[in-house]
Amino acid sequence: MSKRDVIQFEGYKFLKQRLVFSILSQRPVRIEKIRSNDENPGLRDYEIALLRMVEAVTNGSRMVISPTGTSVMLKPGIIMGGKVSVDCPVSRAIGYYLEVLVALAPFGKDQMVATLRGITMNNTDLSVDTIRTATLRNYRHFGIEEGVEMRVTKRGAPPKGGGEVRFICPVVRSVRPINYTDQGRIKRIRGISYATRVSPQTANRMVETARGELNRFIPDIYIYTDVYKGAESGFSPGFGISLVAESTTGALITAELCANPGDSPEDIGRDAAKMLLNEIARGGCFDSSHQWLALLLMVLGPEHASKTRIGKLTPFTIQYLRDIREFFNITFKLKPDPESNTVLATCLGSGYINVAKKTS
Repeated sequence: MSKRDVIQFEGYKFLKQRLVFSILSQRPVRIEKIRSNDENPGLRDYEIALLRMVEAVTNGSRMVISPTGTSVMLKPGIIMGGKVSVDCPVSRAIGYYLEVLVALAPFGKDQMVATLRGITMNNTDLSVDTIRTATLRNYRHFGIEEGVEMRVTKRGAPPKGGGEVRFICPVVRSVRPINYTDQGRIKRIRGISYATRVSPQTANRMVETARGELNRFIPDIYIYTDVYKGAESGFSPGFGISLVAESTTGALITAELCANPGDSPEDIGRDAAKMLLNEIARGGCFDSSHQWLALLLMVLGPEHASKTRIGKLTPFTIQYLRDIREFFNITFKLKPDPESNTVLATCLGSGYINVAKKTS
């Protein structure tokens, strides 16, 4: 198959990952029948904002959207990086857009400095806290460490948002392969309990109940309270908690929960702690929220075997692997480990080199 062959898909699901794969593999993609049978057919506001952001961080990308919005065609350009400002519609959280930047930013021409405004946490997308405390730290397994930074300058709870984050990521020429199969044992749990435009005591109440659940298993627990007031607290009241468990070998397991109207802080703290315990029980060196990042960076590694251990594959990850095969022509060898109920994933890297990176 030549590089110019257009890869075709149908449906609105997995749009985000297909755009990322198209840019990194330099293969054009056409996605059709986007909600074509829906009462309100075509792309949603958050998907259009995502396409605009992809256009802003690349140079030479050509996008063609049909008049009805039910099909989109992308001819990828090169990743530029630099300064980017994104106003995210409140229908999705900032995490939806940040995941794309996390995948693309290390392979740009210049260091990326992105400012994103919108909702900082909901129960659909990764929260900015989890991205800061876990997603960006997972970069280090692949040799991306120096200068990666993210700051939450304002919080924004649903439905009106008003939050702001600043994401800085340097560029690399290539990532290193990994052989990371020892998940270790959990040695400590950290977390952030935040509250905006509600009583500061709300954050402490979430911490108490979360600790009550987790202290039965491990003593080393510290959950920070983060209370925002005034202009930094966004436009809506809200609260939530983000937890990260770290193992002896550096594996990061995350869970998070954001309050819906009518939820009590005690319920949020307790349920988030139980979600973390379930995630730990799944096993693996990368949790279910970060399987995609590990698999992508393994594919972009040099032409050596990379190997890691992940928990039970989520339906999202299964489709992710199929799309990797479609774009990069790379197939993972998956070997179930019945003893730990995990999966050993092995692949040969594509030998991706960031040719856009300026040589110093």
